[in-house]
Amino acid sequence: MPAPTTFAELRAAISAGYPGLSKRLQQIAQFALRHPNDLALETIAVIAGRAKVQPSSLIRFAKAFGYDGFSGMQRVFRSRLIERSPGYGERIEALRRTSRAARRGSAAGVLHEFATAAIGALEHLRDETPGAKLERATDLLARAEIVHLLAQRRSFPVAAYLAYAFSHLERPTHLLDGVGGMLNEQARCIRPRDALVAISFRPYAPEVMRVAAEAAERGVPIVGVTDGPLSPLMPLAAVCFEVEEAEVLSFRSLSATMCLALALTVGLGARLRKAKPRRRRAAAARA
Repeated sequence: MPAPTTFAELRAAISAGYPGLSKRLQQIAQFALRHPNDLALETIAVIAGRAKVQPSSLIRFAKAFGYDGFSGMQRVFRSRLIERSPGYGERIEALRRTSRAARRGSAAGVLHEFATAAIGALEHLRDETPGAKLERATDLLARAEIVHLLAQRRSFPVAAYLAYAFSHLERPTHLLDGVGGMLNEQARCIRPRDALVAISFRPYAPEVMRVAAEAAERGVPIVGVTDGPLSPLMPLAAVCFEVEEAEVLSFRSLSATMCLALALTVGLGARLRKAKPRRRRAAAARA
């Protein structure tokens, strides 16, 4: 097959071909889509070390998608940085130069590194989230009788915030918090006329995946928030947002995810305001 020439094409090819790859190449696929900046900026030896594979495996991975060698695939990853914004690669390199100070325990170094990483994640969210997808999600949430919200562990604050924010929009909501081990019982009340917002990032909370899969089988429309095209949440969702969250020294923030939650809240509020006059006219006609 011809080698992809754009990052969007390569990303789609990796997602489509992932099930047929060997376990080693699947490991590389996961690393490549989670850390595209590393693939763009680092040498093959450094990338192999971070992905915990041999350099020869990276070459085999590139050839599996039609490239003559690793450098051909790396050019596509580099084109992504050039397209996103001028100087992005330089900012990433500047971020890495602060890591030594951060590891020494410098509070200023840690703050700088987290803030810089969050800026990158927010820029990615802004540049890579289609407006049409936001419109589809807010339309789905506006039409639902009840919006159910599901997340666990690190992602739970996002679901809790959405429950708070949607309640101020007078949108009936149900936070599936699993208190008292009652998550299964809470999930049973989800109906096809409702909607489910499911939020999960790797390693993907099993309870979130289970409830989302059961809801999808019952025909419940799902708005997903996850971290990439290989997420098990992706095929379950009617609309799915991919958030490349900031990660520093193995700590992942929620900066971009909370920004998305705010955008959904404001978008839903605008959508509900537009719907009110139509509902009044419909009620008057019925009267």
